[in-house]
Amino acid sequence: MEALRLYLRESWEEFSQRTTWPTWTNLQRSTVVVIVASLVFALIVFAMDKGLSTILDFTYSIFA
Repeated sequence: MEALRLYLRESWEEFSQRTTWPTWTNLQRSTVVVIVASLVFALIVFAMDKGLSTILDFTYSIFA
């Protein structure tokens, strides 16, 4: 039980005294970067899916 108390005490100390939090501006910039990267990744996956679907549909129409 003492080990748990020590862990919780040290965790709280690190959380409250040693952690640096981003400023509001940095947080907004990071959020925009994540949103843009997610959209780019989604568009790439969509393009790959659409391309492969078109190729497979064409291939299936030849052999069907």
